[in-house]
Amino acid sequence: MKARVTVMLKNGVLDPQGAAVQHALGTLGFTGVTGVRQGKVIELDLSETDAAKAEVAVKAMCEKLLANTVIESYRVEIL
Repeated sequence: MKARVTVMLKNGVLDPQGAAVQHALGTLGFTGVTGVRQGKVIELDLSETDAAKAEVAVKAMCEKLLANTVIESYRVEIL
């Protein structure tokens, strides 16, 4: 079973990488971009075969390691 975790900075947290990408896009002529938020995607291969148990395990992984829950939010997809 596979899982995909998407981690993003929470709304209101300064995103300097997103701002840099937005600026770079503007200098390349892409003037219609009014905001950029940058995050990360983590794909996991799991031996668990029960989707509900896999989701619980991956959420625990996010809380302990994969996301800094003070400033980041995450979304788990079981594939």
